[in-house]
Amino acid sequence: MKPLSRRKFLSQSTLALAALDAPFIRSARAGEPGPNDKIRLGIVGCGNMGRGDLECFFGNAEVDCAVICDVDEAMLAKGIAICEEKRGRKPDTVKDFRRVLDRKDVDVVLVATPDHWHALPTVMACQSGKDVYVEKPLAKSIGEGRAMLEASRKHDRIVQMGSQWRSCKHIMEAGQFIRSGKLGKVSVVRGWAYLDWLAPIGKPADCAPPQGVDYDLWLGPAPQRPFNPNRFHFNFRWFWDYAGGLTTDWGVHLLNMMFMGLDNEPPKTVCSSGGKYTFHDNSETPDSQVTVYEFPSCLLIWEQKAGLNNGLNNRSWGIEWSGTEGSIFLNDEGWEIRPERKQEGNLEAQKKPGSGDPRPAHVRNFLDCVKSRRQPALNLELGHLVSTTAHLGNIALRTGRKIVWDAEQERIVGDPEADKLVVAEYRKPWSLPYMPRS
Repeated sequence: MKPLSRRKFLSQSTLALAALDAPFIRSARAGEPGPNDKIRLGIVGCGNMGRGDLECFFGNAEVDCAVICDVDEAMLAKGIAICEEKRGRKPDTVKDFRRVLDRKDVDVVLVATPDHWHALPTVMACQSGKDVYVEKPLAKSIGEGRAMLEASRKHDRIVQMGSQWRSCKHIMEAGQFIRSGKLGKVSVVRGWAYLDWLAPIGKPADCAPPQGVDYDLWLGPAPQRPFNPNRFHFNFRWFWDYAGGLTTDWGVHLLNMMFMGLDNEPPKTVCSSGGKYTFHDNSETPDSQVTVYEFPSCLLIWEQKAGLNNGLNNRSWGIEWSGTEGSIFLNDEGWEIRPERKQEGNLEAQKKPGSGDPRPAHVRNFLDCVKSRRQPALNLELGHLVSTTAHLGNIALRTGRKIVWDAEQERIVGDPEADKLVVAEYRKPWSLPYMPRS
């Protein structure tokens, strides 16, 4: 395992070069790209997120789509419709992601599956010499994220995690302001998400999978379970077999933003409390949760509540960095500086507007890095740090204990039960290359 200082160095560098023997290196050109400039896309997972990403990739003239993969024929049909509208032709379709990786006409793989399926396609795409844009969180577990990082290093691949806020102009500006020292010493950072559009999902009975769905392949490395409508498509997020609830869904986004104003250092200890206090359904992850992270230089607090909209500081969701000179409050609408009252004159109250949807810029950054072989804005060093931080909050919640994190060894100290949750168990015959402790 690489020492922490090495990981930290790479995470802070946007200029780290990938290997020179990459199978394709293109030069960026203005206007319509020529044949050698085309980037040919293979999609693994064409649900809501995958289709949104596909639309965003198609906003770049050099991108074409060779093949779409999904275990659900209904999702394949929706992806085909986008390709026909945007590019005037129908791509090939497959249900097994390995058939995407076999193809010589695929340069980049977009992985937009449920979380438990992020690691295997990403690792195997790296092994087959393809670059990857993988949705957040990096994986369902810390160990899978480590495997993805090691695969990207070993095979010299460009891999970007799709938490688009890393490429958002006004959030970048706020982070730069904090890092400049003008906010003073930041000691407490808080992120919250109160989401009233999340509602109880009920308790439907187990049943047969929908027609046209390969359910066994959808489960993949996850435990064998009877099919239940709530465990499928969007609601997979609320079951531990496949994901980590709001903490790894929205929490990863906000942790990503919080780190933009902090040093890229891992937490030392984590404690978390929460449960299902509002929703009475068959979901497993908490609707309410508060997690406290102790970092070497500050405390970080993550707070979530499903079913409500009245969040902190009159914002449904947001981030607050508290420094000795003042505080910054941020969300998608912009950011605000509030001077500390005891420090009159040292900092001016200001409000800065938001900068719109950052996803096009995030995808464009990835495509530019595919061509230049430079590391992207949210490379796997950073993606792994952000996702690991979220997973540690869930591990503390599920064990009901404060955990101590050894970041260099990626182990939980003195708690074997909690430490087991660091690495995912895979259902046979699936196995993940580079998985630690496997």
